[in-house]
Amino acid sequence: MDYIYVVAGLLGLFLGGEALVRGSVGIARRMAIPPLLIGLTVVGFGTSTPELLVSVDAAWRGVPDIAVGNIVGSNIANILLIVGITSLVSPIRVSGATLRRDTGVMVVAALALLPIFALGAIGRSSGALLVLALAGYLTWACRHPGEAGVEDVDMPAASSTLASAIWIITGLVALMFGARFLVNGSVSIARDYGISEAFIGLTIVAVGTSLPELATSVIAAVRRQSEIAIGNIVGSNIFNVLGIFGMTAMVAPIPVAARFLTFDLPVMIAVSLILTGLLTTRPHLGRGVGVAALAGYAAYIWAAQG
Repeated sequence: MDYIYVVAGLLGLFLGGEALVRGSVGIARRMAIPPLLIGLTVVGFGTSTPELLVSVDAAWRGVPDIAVGNIVGSNIANILLIVGITSLVSPIRVSGATLRRDTGVMVVAALALLPIFALGAIGRSSGALLVLALAGYLTWACRHPGEAGVEDVDMPAASSTLASAIWIITGLVALMFGARFLVNGSVSIARDYGISEAFIGLTIVAVGTSLPELATSVIAAVRRQSEIAIGNIVGSNIFNVLGIFGMTAMVAPIPVAARFLTFDLPVMIAVSLILTGLLTTRPHLGRGVGVAALAGYAAYIWAAQG
């Protein structure tokens, strides 16, 4: 039954994330939000909703390693696994200073976790500061969209405002059930086989909650919409750190195991810096980058077991 719970949870997260993004993009278009901003905010944050619900549920149920591992592992998977797969599907064009600006925000957000993790827990005050930082970023991004209006976007969207609302509600319901099933099954499997909850959170749970990002970026890459493909990943990583850690900690303070400070967070910061460097210095991310990213993710999974 535990494996059925995990599969059902992954399916619920994938379908729920797809429904939520479809409804959110429909509403965003009717509000005339620029395409790149849709990728960085509406799509990026919408696809991060599984991480939010899983982490909140894990924190409530007293399994903080699942909550922390889910977020840190998702950010690592977003960069190494999803950028790798997406680059193999279709090379990702890099254009404009706007996207590079937001990768800088992603790196700063990751670095901000160092002193917070060093405290040994993410308390409610730290959570509130992270949420305030997210609000500041969103305000700034909306007021300074930069070159966000130059590329059209063809992401799946609902046909009307009512349809958009139905998609959003349906997606949220699927996400809530999916989060509960995934946490239930993963925790039981970890305990049965003596696997650490941190490793389960960093791998199975993290990859599972990143499925909406993977689907969105691959679809965007196939349609040659590079700004959406990479903007979705960058926006999701920003929301994971500032929004999900912040909101989860405000619901229930999260103890942080030492391994996250000494190993997993440095890996997350390193791959964030590497992605920022690539986007700053290269005109596109080709298949060579994709192969290297996937090899890096395999190496990380191997090292994370220890």
